[in-house]
Amino acid sequence: MTDTAQEKKKCTICTKIGLKPITPTNVAFHYVPLFGVANYATLSVNVMNPGLIMRVFPSRDVTNVLLAHSVLGSALYIYNRPHLQGATPQMRLIYSGFSAIMFNFGSVLLWAVLRTVSTRSNCVSSLLGLLTGCGLIYTGQKCLSYIDDKVHSNATEDSTEK
Repeated sequence: MTDTAQEKKKCTICTKIGLKPITPTNVAFHYVPLFGVANYATLSVNVMNPGLIMRVFPSRDVTNVLLAHSVLGSALYIYNRPHLQGATPQMRLIYSGFSAIMFNFGSVLLWAVLRTVSTRSNCVSSLLGLLTGCGLIYTGQKCLSYIDDKVHSNATEDSTEK
């Protein structure tokens, strides 16, 4: 196999598993949001089963660190969405920051309520946190994609009418 064929095969494998080349744009708008999702999942377990994370990090509470990274990842993901491309950078920052904060704090509130009404089983609570977190991430991503598609289709319709 030639070097070019091997490089194409590597690129195909990397693309299939979601890896992108390391560039400043990809770090900011792909890898930091992925890191944010990992922190969001850990945050869900931390809120639903605080004792588990305390065993891993006994010297301090990591909730604020997890929350900050989750908000940052969410904000950068939203900032780079196509439906915000027409807004000024300042407004994109405000919209993405607001959306990320509402999403993350709303999630924490949901998990806190679920923890009070769920079973006392730490395993069930942790699983419930992860499942609801995955569901919220999935729904949020689908919602943003829907908005992107609507904005794109409206822009296409407007340009064909002129």
